[in-house]
Amino acid sequence: MSLVLDPAAQDLLFREARTANSFTDEPVTDEQVQAIYDLVKYGPTAFNQTPLRIVLIRSDEARARLLPHLAEGNRAKTAAAPLVAVLAADNEFHTELPTLFPHFPQAKDVFFSERPVREATATVNAALQAAYFIVGVRAAGLAAGPMTGYDAVGIQKEFLDGDHTPLMVVNIGRPGPDAWFPRSPRLDYDKVVTSV
Repeated sequence: MSLVLDPAAQDLLFREARTANSFTDEPVTDEQVQAIYDLVKYGPTAFNQTPLRIVLIRSDEARARLLPHLAEGNRAKTAAAPLVAVLAADNEFHTELPTLFPHFPQAKDVFFSERPVREATATVNAALQAAYFIVGVRAAGLAAGPMTGYDAVGIQKEFLDGDHTPLMVVNIGRPGPDAWFPRSPRLDYDKVVTSV
């Protein structure tokens, strides 16, 4: 059985998509980011929870506050990216469940009354939403450069609060010169999938 999605779209979203390491100076607009979010918000999560929160780093002042918290090898490309997004998990996501899960509004209290449970599920589901976000950036014809080399405590203090856990920093824009490293290998199907 073949995939239903057009091969060109498969290439755009997956096969030809790469982590960008340089960008042009073409701006990424608020309208583009909203279009990305308005597409990827439909990706499935447990209990339809929506724990992903996005902080867009646009100003020079905000970028100057971010750069010291990144691994040294990530700073130059982040300094040059037209847009940087800090993706975080909202550990108080459950307050939105009566709206997002209306057929069982009491899920907020039945399943998520304890903070450690919320933190665990927020991390998993916000990471899932972060993956959708990266694919959405690609669907917009832009390149994403997701990074996890950073000081999480520093980023949390600088841009978030105690109820939000940073997951990754994503550089966004049109790829610049020499944007791509050589593609690394991937595991074959039989190394990953087991039938029982």
